[in-house]
Amino acid sequence: MSLEFVSLEKIQEFAHHYGYWAIFIGILLENLGIPIPGETVTLIGGFLAGSKELNYWFVLGSAIFGAVLGGIVGYWIGRSTGWEFILRVAGFFRIPAVRLEELKDKFSQNAAQAVFFGRFIALLRIFSGLLAGIAGMSFAQFFVYNLAGAAVWASVMVTLAFFVGQIVSLEQLVSWVGEFAIFALDIAIAWIIVPIWWESRQVKKIASED
Repeated sequence: MSLEFVSLEKIQEFAHHYGYWAIFIGILLENLGIPIPGETVTLIGGFLAGSKELNYWFVLGSAIFGAVLGGIVGYWIGRSTGWEFILRVAGFFRIPAVRLEELKDKFSQNAAQAVFFGRFIALLRIFSGLLAGIAGMSFAQFFVYNLAGAAVWASVMVTLAFFVGQIVSLEQLVSWVGEFAIFALDIAIAWIIVPIWWESRQVKKIASED
């Protein structure tokens, strides 16, 4: 998921100048919740590796390390202060605490899958570590799925850009991957919200019949 005010050209220029550090820092910041288009940074790294400007394995290692470290920091922030902060924000917007508890339980039941597959979903990639900490997922379990998810995600993104970037333009590749991430986000939201909505509807129906 990219930001309109961060142009692809600017990210490419940054990657040209700072190489592996640009990839590591970009992905690290994204996983800390800062809206850096880490997905685009990773694709650019793979593209530059495909053009022999950077080394494929160093690009991959930088992407994995940045994603893992960012996820760990996000996890501990969520574990220490995340839930209290969300409750305060929800109170400001008058969102019932019970609704938040339902969402928290839903995430807890599927935390491992969310951390692993969340790497491929817009926004969830940024907040999965934070949410895992809030949900009380054990650090050992989180570390395993965070590392596995980061490794698979980075491998797919870097390898895709490494090979496909030689066939289609980088702009087109970034657009395709961004569209997929947003589509995956829509599916994830529906998967979480629809069951809660249906259960609430059934409760109201039973109450009205009584």
